[in-house]
Amino acid sequence: MERISVIGAGSWGTAIAFVLAENGHDCLLWARRNEQAAEINEQHTNANYLPDVSLPANLKATSDLKAAVQHADNIVIAVPTKAIRELCAEINELAGNAKLFIHVSKGIEPDTLKRISEMMEEEISSVKRTAIVALSGPSHAEEVVHRHPTTVTAASFNKEAAENVQDLFMNQYFRVYTNDDLVGVELGAALKNVIALAAGITDGIGYGDNAKAALITRGLAEITRLGMKMGANPLTFSGLTGLGDLIVTCTSVHSRNWKAGNLLGQGKSLDEVISGMGMVIEGVRTTKAAYQLSKRYDVSMPLTEALYSVLFDNVAPKEAVDQLMSRMKKQEIEDIFFK
Repeated sequence: MERISVIGAGSWGTAIAFVLAENGHDCLLWARRNEQAAEINEQHTNANYLPDVSLPANLKATSDLKAAVQHADNIVIAVPTKAIRELCAEINELAGNAKLFIHVSKGIEPDTLKRISEMMEEEISSVKRTAIVALSGPSHAEEVVHRHPTTVTAASFNKEAAENVQDLFMNQYFRVYTNDDLVGVELGAALKNVIALAAGITDGIGYGDNAKAALITRGLAEITRLGMKMGANPLTFSGLTGLGDLIVTCTSVHSRNWKAGNLLGQGKSLDEVISGMGMVIEGVRTTKAAYQLSKRYDVSMPLTEALYSVLFDNVAPKEAVDQLMSRMKKQEIEDIFFK
């Protein structure tokens, strides 16, 4: 049994804590609001995020960040990308001994263009962390808490740390692989949200399966091109955190990025979509970062550019699609890796 704290009691943080508690670990879930922590402790539910789900009785919650940090030697970060820096800076002040950090967030910071592990490295002193591991893959919280078979990847430059995380989470319905390509895993996890937004837009416009299949395939080509320029292993993007996560996020009714894109395709404004959904849509912020990365590394990313024009330049979704379809002729295979 390990002592683990999960920081962030949204749907995914709660699902992660659910798995850890079911595995018999001493798991403490940090919620920002007192009322939410009390609900988890007293009713064993987190109804706002996972309605009609009973949480394990041994899963405890707190709204005291200091208590959560000092409870465990293993800390899981499960908050939106925009909250990573501030939260990790607080944890750095509160942590005593060095801890293993695991993050399950998916995004890239605009302007700095840092991956999540890089932000964590900047905010958490090296003497207070043994390693950083990204846990990622095609995994909707709504399915995990119903014990539907789910497979993810634990990625780290530290092989032993990745294997430790594998041991923490593995069970009959939650399978974990390891991967030493942290760059590729984090990029795939973040950039698939960009393509999922675009997939939602095509569905919202009313286009069919042909368009979505093309979008997913060409989206994967964009992700692979950028990843290779940034030093990732191209094979990673054919795996769980590349193609696997891309498929589930572009096609599932559980995907908030797809839902947001779908509403945009139906004619809603970005402000209307964000206010109406009431949850963080990581793909919006990541689209800006992906667009900036494409310029920094001189990588052709036409889907990303088209989505950027819709989100930030007020281009109509159908106009952006028409512009994509009228691009100059190219050869497919060479375009995936070199153009």
